[in-house]
Amino acid sequence: MTLPTTILAVLLALAFAALGTAKVRAVPAMRELAAEAGFTTAAYRRIGALELAAAVGVLLGLIQPLIGALAAAGLLLLLTGAIVVHVRKGDGPRKAAPAIVCALLAVAYLILLLAGA
Repeated sequence: MTLPTTILAVLLALAFAALGTAKVRAVPAMRELAAEAGFTTAAYRRIGALELAAAVGVLLGLIQPLIGALAAAGLLLLLTGAIVVHVRKGDGPRKAAPAIVCALLAVAYLILLLAGA
């Protein structure tokens, strides 16, 4: 595993560990975002649990690349859903940017991982 792959794995894991934890704990900011997106707090907590699982999977990918690839694919599914929600709500690029950037990071990680880099 190369340094760029490791850096992307750590960045993704840190980002989604933080986001997932905030959603699972239902901190006020996340409850507001859930309501804005049309989700219940319980549904947002489930999304947070999936993000936490993906964060762990991406880190495990440093040891077992297949797990990392599956975790990255799961993140891409979650992030695609987030982007769709932003588009349906008519959010501008500024609100959708975090999901888009995270999706691009996940794609880059997945490409490097599958290329054996």
